[in-house]
Amino acid sequence: MRTAIDTNILVYAEGVNGLDRRQAALNVLRRLPTAAALVPIQALGELYWSMSYPTADTTRSALIAAADLAAAHRLGIWDSIMIAVAAENGCQLLLSEDLQDGFIWSGLTVANPFAAVPHPLLTALLPE
Repeated sequence: MRTAIDTNILVYAEGVNGLDRRQAALNVLRRLPTAAALVPIQALGELYWSMSYPTADTTRSALIAAADLAAAHRLGIWDSIMIAVAAENGCQLLLSEDLQDGFIWSGLTVANPFAAVPHPLLTALLPE
């Protein structure tokens, strides 16, 4: 299952916001199959850290979709771009603490990896 990773997950993995968040983020990132992971270029623009995951460009079609998404769901444009790029690249899951856990758009589901009860898609993806 293709899974996009938002900036906050990467930032927490670097230790911002305390050791508990760092351990939780690293736990998810280490268990996430690399072949399934994708980092939208927007996330790298927000983060000054290099990772081994492939990136995805923000295309014209993703920008148009993001504008429609932002207007239809009252989301910020940067969050909408993150969602649109992930969906355009075939991701079924976007890991983010910033967006509504369980939000679904164009075949993409947002999952908060720090939620007390993990989203079933995330649970299914990560090996025990």
